[in-house]
Amino acid sequence: MKFINLLKKELSELINKQMIISLVFVLAVFLIMGNVMQSATSEMVNDAKNPKINICNLDDTDFTNEMLSYFKSNDTEINSITLTDNDYASAFRDNSKLKSYIIIPQGFADEVLAGKKPEVLSVNKVQGVSAFSGMTGGTEGTVSLLNGYISLKLAEQQGVSKEDLGIIEAPLKVKEHTVVADKSAEISSGTILTKVLMQNMILPLIVLILIMMTSQALIASISNEKIDKTLETLLSTPVSRGSVITAKMLAAAIAALLNAGVMMLGFSSYTKGMMGSMTSDLSTGVPTGVTDTAKETAASIISSGDALKQLGLTLGASDYLLIGVQLFLTIMICLAISIILGALVNDSKSAQTMLLPIMMMVMIPWIVTLLADINTMPTAAKLVIWAIPFTHTFTAMPNLMFGNYAAFWGGLAYQIVFFAIVMFFALKLFKSDKILTISLNFGQKSRFKKSKKTNED
Repeated sequence: MKFINLLKKELSELINKQMIISLVFVLAVFLIMGNVMQSATSEMVNDAKNPKINICNLDDTDFTNEMLSYFKSNDTEINSITLTDNDYASAFRDNSKLKSYIIIPQGFADEVLAGKKPEVLSVNKVQGVSAFSGMTGGTEGTVSLLNGYISLKLAEQQGVSKEDLGIIEAPLKVKEHTVVADKSAEISSGTILTKVLMQNMILPLIVLILIMMTSQALIASISNEKIDKTLETLLSTPVSRGSVITAKMLAAAIAALLNAGVMMLGFSSYTKGMMGSMTSDLSTGVPTGVTDTAKETAASIISSGDALKQLGLTLGASDYLLIGVQLFLTIMICLAISIILGALVNDSKSAQTMLLPIMMMVMIPWIVTLLADINTMPTAAKLVIWAIPFTHTFTAMPNLMFGNYAAFWGGLAYQIVFFAIVMFFALKLFKSDKILTISLNFGQKSRFKKSKKTNED
């Protein structure tokens, strides 16, 4: 009963109104970001499936009008642009939603019929520098359609059939296959890597945020109780010191898991919004062009979701359970280290400094695993990276996904041993009186020693 009351006390200090408000705010931010990303990706997919071209036809000949009619007959929406006194910006003033358009100059048809290379003008409006601002509404699709039509007309002049032209433009028919272990699927490796990368972004970010939050909370809790002398009162109560440290760690772990659940829910919504629309539906929306090569290639490609299942790159319930176990063990390691670091604090300013060692232990493996494959690194560098316990958490999902079970279980075993060692020193420190006097002063006298000297004087 004493332990339960102690645990309730620690939980009430950690899970307060401020924490609940911050969790609601974080979840709201992720949901908003997910909706924004879904809107942006949906616009990209819609542009690919339903091509729309904006054209200012200054040539206005039978040839150009026939060309535009050809595009319309192939389900391409044509938006005619009118300029005022050759002012390119006037089109954007008349239509605020317009992002770009193509100008077909006078003499365009004459140059095509003469077998020359005609010129068109591409006009684009820049109104922002966001990542997705330049991915939609461009003139690339329009230029591609114009090139295809002109190529067809030039080929007809030379007596080349549409089928022969298709072979000339794309003499090779490439079928991409990706192999993982002993399984293969007909899909490009780039598509697989993009999908896997998006999935593997969730766990590292959650681990990074959780470790920072739990470390700071526990270091601040220990240091504040030590500075305010409430720790002395707590340790003098008829409760074992083992129960005190267990209650603190368990309360911090519960708060961390609550944060993890909210963040996973929010980040899942974010990634779903970002990747939900970018599926194999793009293959059904290939713009109608001169040849059917692109359509045949797109139709032969299976969806990325089916390919991941075929390659065995999906995780089951047992895999997520193992990842959860390793995540919990990671949090416990972080808490054990935080207890030791919190005991070394003399004042509130030092509490922020004590977070630096944990940050370095987290940031180094996170950046390394993000940019490189640890298995391909030199042996010395590999050993240093593997010695950091948080590295095995960042590689847990890829190891399970690609069947590297030896690396996963080896990392889990190493984390258990590392936790046992750190917890041993944390318990030893907490059960001794050094917890009240130990400090890391960086050349300055401890405030406890100063007070003792003052009393003696």
